[in-house]
Formats: sequence, C-alpha cells, structure tokens
Amino acid sequence: MDASDEAALREKATNHNDGSVATDKMKDILEACRWRDLDALRVLAESPGGFLKDSIRQKAWPVLLGLPSAEDGNEPYTAQDDGSWKELPRHRDEDQVQLDVNRAFIYYPHHQNEAELEQQKAELSALIVEVLRRYPYLCYFQGYHDICQVLMLVLPTPLRAPAVARLSALRIRDFMLPSLAPAIAQLRLIPDILRAADPALWRHLSSTEPFFALSGTLTMYAHDITTLGEIARLFDVLLAREPVFSVYMFAAIVRGRRAELFDTPRDEPEMLHSILSKLPRPLDLDALIADTRALLDAYPPERLRGARGSPSSSSWRHTISPASVLKTARDPRACAAQSMDDGRAFFDRQVRELQWLERRDQAIALLRRYRRPAARTLGLAVLVAVLAIALRRSPPGGPTGPLGYLSTLLTRWFR
Repeated sequence: MDASDEAALREKATNHNDGSVATDKMKDILEACRWRDLDALRVLAESPGGFLKDSIRQKAWPVLLGLPSAEDGNEPYTAQDDGSWKELPRHRDEDQVQLDVNRAFIYYPHHQNEAELEQQKAELSALIVEVLRRYPYLCYFQGYHDICQVLMLVLPTPLRAPAVARLSALRIRDFMLPSLAPAIAQLRLIPDILRAADPALWRHLSSTEPFFALSGTLTMYAHDITTLGEIARLFDVLLAREPVFSVYMFAAIVRGRRAELFDTPRDEPEMLHSILSKLPRPLDLDALIADTRALLDAYPPERLRGARGSPSSSSWRHTISPASVLKTARDPRACAAQSMDDGRAFFDRQVRELQWLERRDQAIALLRRYRRPAARTLGLAVLVAVLAIALRRSPPGGPTGPLGYLSTLLTRWFR
C-alpha cells in the first residue's frame, strides 16, 4: 500500500460516525481479512473505533496473528482441539496459573452468576495450561492471564489456543523468558523516547526509573483497563502494529500528563512513580493511538539517542537483543509469516544471551575483587580465562557483541 492509498483509506475509516460509513468500514475490514491485507488492517485498526465489534475481531485478529485459514487452503487449528493436551506433562507454572485465574474476571463480563463465573475461570485455566503444555519452554508470568482473558472472551473456542500460542511465542516472547531482564530492557526505551520528543519532561523525570510502565506494557494494558470494550479496541491496534508500539504508547501517556508531572517536584521520584504507575482516567483511546502513531513516526527506535547523545548509546542499540520481539517483529507482516519454530529459535537465542550476560556479570564481580595494583596481574589472568570461556559460549551478535563487552570490561579494569 503506497502513501496515497493509505491516506485515502485512513480518511475514509476516520469518518465512520455515520451509520452507512460504519457499514462501509466493516466491509473494508472483512475485505482486508479476505485478502490478508495487513497494511489495510493496520490503518483500519488505528482509525476511530478500531474493528468496531467482536464479530469483526473474530475475523481480523487471527489474520493479524498469522493463523492459517480455510480460505488459504490450509487446515485451521481445529485439529488440535481434541483434548490431547491434557495428557501432556504438567507445566512447572500451573500452580501459579490457578492462583491468578482465581482472581480473573473481576471487572468484566457483567451480569454473570456464580456458575457462569466458575465456568469462565475453568475455560481460562484450560486455555493457559493448554498453551503452556504444548509449548513447555514458555515461562508463565503474572498478568499473562489478563491477556488470555481478553482473547478468550473475543475469539471462538477453536481459535483461542492457537491465537494465544502465536501471540506468546512471536509477540510477547520477551515476557515469557526465564528472566524479566528483557521486559525491563524494553522499558529503558521510554527515557530515550522522551529525550527525543520532550527534553524538558525527560530532564524532569531523570531521577525516576521507568518501572512505572511495567504493568501496562507487560500485560498489553489488559491489567489496567477495566472494560472489555476498551481493551478489545486497544488490542485491535496492538495486534495490528509492531510490539514496540506498546512501549511508545506508554511514552505518549507520560507526555499526555506533563502538566501534572511538572506540578510534582523532580526530587520526589516516589510521587512521580505513583502518578505514572496508574493510567489516567478517563482514557481517550482513539486520541492516544493517534498520538502514539505520530510519536513512533517522528522518532523511530532506530534513530533514538542515548544518554551520551549518540544512536550507539541508545537503549535500542545497547540493551535490546537482536532476538527480542521488538526487533524480530519490527515488521508485523514478517511476524505474521513466522512459524512457532521461529519463535522457539528466537526464544533459545535469548536464553543463551541471558546466560552469557550472567557470566559477564560474574566476570565483572570477580574483576572487582582484584582492583588493587598488587592483584592486577592475577586478576587480569583470571578475567581473560573467564572471558575466553564466555566468548566461546556466547551467542553470535549479542546486544552489543562479545568484543564490545570485552572492551567494556578491560576499560573498567584499567580505569
């Protein structure tokens, strides 16, 4: 889709308040689903109202997630809907799954009796456990049930598990690793975005760590938005856009609260964190989506600069792994074409990187024990031995490359 076609579709989709125009928009969405036109679906998802209603989402979300359909001549995932997963080995995190499921469905859906609520909890538990047993390398995280809850309530039963599986392995994989470090690395982009888009606000928040965004980004905002209509509408765009869009969205939320934040002294980081850790109410989703799109268009992650003022020092270059979903799914079309085997390969690479980083940190800790001049010779010999082992085991193309880490360590040694 070229720029003129996108502009025309965006203008058409934006003017949908009139009933006839809304009908035209629904036709456009279904036509885009038929042809698996992800560019058109992205534009339609970003326009006011998104995909408008759940019956349309049931067509659009599977396409965005890359699920095969009967129209493609492929066998849909219904072949797995046979209960065979129940015979698979128990996943290590199932006890935590049940604890979280017991707290699900607090805000929606409404008007359900106790029996209906228990049935929905049983279905949610089965959905999560099925995905974890079929893909046991994935690690459950608290808040995952919030995401699965949305997909369960919108999608028909045969599509739920395959949709959740592809979302898990290909779009939120960073959160399903053995460590939260990759999730924290995503948050480090927020100061870089603010530095580029709003230097005054960036300076004001310089003493506040971006952990305030963890709940929102980790759960695709499903933990913080309390109505099904709003979160389903937000999922329209989060599934249509690349995963980094979610990080930019929180940066846009921060910018939208700049007046309130400037009223709070910069030397009170706890108060600033408290303000930022809660989403503003009311939340104008359509305006937020438009602001996020503009922010990402103006300051794409590849052009962000870090604390030293250069792209090479940015969090995108320095802390985001090449195997992170932020990079492997940078193009939603490429992500939709990836397989579950691709997701497993990226997962394994990230695990190896995390293991290497752990060995690097151990080497740094060891180095600090030999900082006195009399011990430098021995310390340097130990460091070289440790690094030799680490480099042999390191994944190719780590966050900054093994030689970059070696250089950093030696610089610290001789400092």
